[in-house]
Amino acid sequence: MTLPRTFTVVPRLPEPLTKLRDIAFNMYWCWNPDAIEIFYRIDRSLWDASNQNPVLLLGRVSQDRLEELARDAGYLNQLGRVAASLEEYMACGGWRSERAETPEGFSVAYLSAEFGIHECVSIYSGGLGVLAGDHLKSASDLGMPLVGLGLLYREGYHRQYLNADGWQQERYPQNDFYNMPLFPERDKNGDQVVVETAFPGRNIKVRVWRCQVGRVNLYLLDTDFDGNDPDDRELTARLYGGDRDMRIRQEILLGMGGVTALHACGMYPTIYHMNEGHAAFMTLQRIRDLMDKERLSWDEACEAVKAASVFTTHTPVPAGNDMFAPEMVEHYFTDYCKHVGVTLPELLALGRQNPADPREPFCMTVLALKLSSRANGVSELHGATARSMWARTWRDVPEDEIPITHITNGVHSRSWISREIGTLYDRYLGPAWTSNPADPNVWKGVADIPDAELWRTHERRRERLVNFARKRLVNQLTHRSAPKSEIDAAAEALDPEVLTIGYARRFATYKRADLLLMNPERFRAILTNEKRPVQLIVSGKAHPQDNQGKDLIRRIVHFMRDYDVRNHVVFIEDYDMNVARYLVQGVDCWLNTPRRPLEASGTSGMKVAVNGGLNISVPDGWWCEAEFLGENGWSIGRGEQYDNQDEQDIVESETLYELLEQEIAPIFYDRGRDGLPRQWVARMKQAITTIAPVFNTHRMVQDYAETFYVPSAMRRQALRANNRDRSKQLCQWKQKVAQAWPGIAVKAVNASQTERLEYGAELHVTAEIALAGLSNDDVMTELYYGDLDPQGRIVNGQSAEMRCTGQKAGVTEYEGAIPCEKTGQQAFLVRVLPRHGDLAHKHETRLITWG
Repeated sequence: MTLPRTFTVVPRLPEPLTKLRDIAFNMYWCWNPDAIEIFYRIDRSLWDASNQNPVLLLGRVSQDRLEELARDAGYLNQLGRVAASLEEYMACGGWRSERAETPEGFSVAYLSAEFGIHECVSIYSGGLGVLAGDHLKSASDLGMPLVGLGLLYREGYHRQYLNADGWQQERYPQNDFYNMPLFPERDKNGDQVVVETAFPGRNIKVRVWRCQVGRVNLYLLDTDFDGNDPDDRELTARLYGGDRDMRIRQEILLGMGGVTALHACGMYPTIYHMNEGHAAFMTLQRIRDLMDKERLSWDEACEAVKAASVFTTHTPVPAGNDMFAPEMVEHYFTDYCKHVGVTLPELLALGRQNPADPREPFCMTVLALKLSSRANGVSELHGATARSMWARTWRDVPEDEIPITHITNGVHSRSWISREIGTLYDRYLGPAWTSNPADPNVWKGVADIPDAELWRTHERRRERLVNFARKRLVNQLTHRSAPKSEIDAAAEALDPEVLTIGYARRFATYKRADLLLMNPERFRAILTNEKRPVQLIVSGKAHPQDNQGKDLIRRIVHFMRDYDVRNHVVFIEDYDMNVARYLVQGVDCWLNTPRRPLEASGTSGMKVAVNGGLNISVPDGWWCEAEFLGENGWSIGRGEQYDNQDEQDIVESETLYELLEQEIAPIFYDRGRDGLPRQWVARMKQAITTIAPVFNTHRMVQDYAETFYVPSAMRRQALRANNRDRSKQLCQWKQKVAQAWPGIAVKAVNASQTERLEYGAELHVTAEIALAGLSNDDVMTELYYGDLDPQGRIVNGQSAEMRCTGQKAGVTEYEGAIPCEKTGQQAFLVRVLPRHGDLAHKHETRLITWG
């Protein structure tokens, strides 16, 4: 059959409404309440039915309604204000004009497998994508020259519904790109940009789309069109779908195809940021490009790519870090190896913690770590966890010196704060809470908000949440063909005046969604307490292949039925950003129960806090840093470590029950004569003032800029000057040091008096080192000292550099001193590391010799 030719139809907007199109195609509208209002004023029911998609709304609204709005002076005035606001926002000054230290031409590419900008662009699954979306929004607000790069999934992540037994089912409706706020990215001839990515035996064509996120371009790759074979069209069908072969192909497309696409769009970023390991193949494409264009050697190209790459790891669960069998890597990268002139074992070594182990799979996280100059976890605790997880990548380096730092996640405040609370902030905090949310002084104004005003505003949001939940329940039951009596009962579920707890997240077993069900009778008694009742709203999806996660959902549904608490516990199906907004803006408390330390960060509780909600959380992820800032929530235990997980679940569930019974519910229902829960409101204010200025993406993006982006860009600039002279010299030096290093040896260590040293004294140490032909300038000799644990290892170690004092008989002599700043038994070692002024950090070479 002859293929039909396509054409595209767009709405015919009356001349006074033409600016609606500009606003609809810039996602700035989704964090601007006035912009949202101009769309739902068009047709509120159609706005909801279109999944709050302004492009689809404008395509479906009747022409008569548009003509009516074109004559509405009030509406046109509001439209004019929003259009002017967008124009002013887009024209704001650039990043570099306010930051003189930023190098000329500085720009960042942010690569991620998913982006959660808004529910109408359904290419996200959960926290990783929403964080990526918030990162782009804050980069836009701050004027940072940043571009995003991801995949455009035809079916996105699955949509969820439950069957009569409470078992999760999935459906995959298709995204209609032409009715979404997306542009086909055009070349200079006006054609959509199409690039090619090499796969074994063929090249795959890739279309490039653009989503405008304020001042940030988000480029999205699409293979689902007639130029490709059916199997290759499936590459951008589903997020996290398919088998391992599909996963490696998607990650080749994201990483290698992403670099090609950016260049085709005229983008040559100075820094590439890999948000999780999915995009790590980006480094291999850039290596090949440098070898082809600048005739660099493999080692020189690796050095150049490393200097301009940074990496964020999010997953403290080993299964969440993509690993591929060596045979699979061989299949997809044999031609690559031939092209760049390296052997397959050399390539595989980049993805292995132990390059000498031929059985070890190829890990994307290890690849990213080895080809980045800087790496981080997403909370202070997660940074420590990541250092422990990936310690074998830096063999013999003390765990606390592993070069993985932390930058704690945040949220884009304006995207998640309710309009009502935002209006309150406008009144008492002024405009600075939106322009500079990371300034603690801005949030001191929360103390000036009258208790009654804050509490009544929050109550309105809780009432809206209850109404929303009821409507969703009715729709769920109607679609399931439930009995009319059950549907009628759902319309009266929950109580807008009852203490409301929210629990919503991905249903992975380590998140322990069933912790409240450990003692179902006791939990039922808490829920149905006559004087202090509690209600729980639950939402979230399990991965389609995770039957254990699906069983957790089923257990919650069965608990609701078996214990007759349907008016106190509800499950909202198909969790997305829209459901999340209602929850985080309306709940009194947010519950988080992961098994420590498996929650890398978490951000949903941050969104609750900026709306005045309180957290009830295991001390894991971000909450470890927030709980010590004041009475802003409750911790379930103190983060104790248990050998037996069942025992841990029992103990922490009992702790949670006691908190609800003895503290949380009593404080919530303790009302003064004016009906206000004064103690509760005080905690709300404490939560806002301590959490809002710290856990936001403005602070987070600025942290990335100050500690990762700008220093890396400056180092890159220095290394590539004069035809990359310093980079090539550094590469040659590394090769020299690597060849000599097996001969490095600590021949002798001598110390002064080691017994009964007085506090404040110094322990003097000398050492004799064989440098194997290297000079003193090539190495750093250090004393490493600290406490001694029961296994005879130094913990809480510190280092002190030793001074070269001369040479004799083939060895170099050093001396140093250890300050005696604490009492008790301690220990020390002498170690030798490579030293060079152009290293990103002292463990970059992964070479170390201990005496």
